[in-house]
Amino acid sequence: MYHGGQPVLASSNALSRAILLLTLLLVSGCSWFSGDEEELVADSGEQQLYREAQRHLKNENFSLAVRSLQMLESRYPFGRYAEQAQLELIYAHYGAYEFAAATESADRFIRLHPRHPNVDYAFYMKGLAAYDIEPGFFSRFIPSDDTKRDVSHIQIAFGEFSQLLTRYPDSAYASDARRRMVHMRNMLARHEIHVANYYFRRGAYMAALNRGKYVVEHMQQTPSVADGLAIMAQAYLLLNLNDLAEDSIEVLCENFPDHPNLKLGCVFDSVYTVDGLQRSWINESTFGLFDPPEPPQFNYRPKS
Repeated sequence: MYHGGQPVLASSNALSRAILLLTLLLVSGCSWFSGDEEELVADSGEQQLYREAQRHLKNENFSLAVRSLQMLESRYPFGRYAEQAQLELIYAHYGAYEFAAATESADRFIRLHPRHPNVDYAFYMKGLAAYDIEPGFFSRFIPSDDTKRDVSHIQIAFGEFSQLLTRYPDSAYASDARRRMVHMRNMLARHEIHVANYYFRRGAYMAALNRGKYVVEHMQQTPSVADGLAIMAQAYLLLNLNDLAEDSIEVLCENFPDHPNLKLGCVFDSVYTVDGLQRSWINESTFGLFDPPEPPQFNYRPKS
């Protein structure tokens, strides 16, 4: 049973009974069988470590929680809290920003307990850890556009959440996973647009065209489809494929008439045309040294 993203032990009644039994034995001062006595002492130490770990988790002292949970599992690998400690260790590593360690702990739990009733939590945490593993420390506090950086971690996170939904479609974490996948899909599509803009700056028009086509064909339902069409239109114009350019402009006009690259009458507006660059008189008179035309860049954000 889980609450707030943190695994919580469900057998509180059993724990209460164990504490009560231990108290009664201590009060009575009975000395039954030496083996049973040693087991009770061990249970007391195990409980103490588990309580300590829970206190650290509650206070968000995740590094201390990691240490307590690791110590608990090391000392009592077959104890009553062993599996729970392994599960909570995933969360503790994640809370301590130890995303690689969180992933390793999740993989270990899945490997050791593939039929555990809460194994879906391990898959879910793998997705969270993969998504957060790349940004640096300051990016957590300073706004930045993650789609302009390497997005391989986002692709991995998308795959982890996809695996969760495939294996456990009714999981308690399925709804949040789907929501996150929609966001990540939008980010991946936005990344393709940024790459196409880069190719335009480099003069690699065919490469830019392929990026735009990929967004339009494979990332439907994302806001970047409009830019994908605009990129296709621009690339076709630069490649002197006028008929294909007109087709792309027509689709763009029909579906996204407010796109900034469309002027009144659905005329495609760009400094790069079939006839070449639309150069200013300063640029022409200085033989291209000053006031060069900007390469086409697409960064459309539809109104919400």
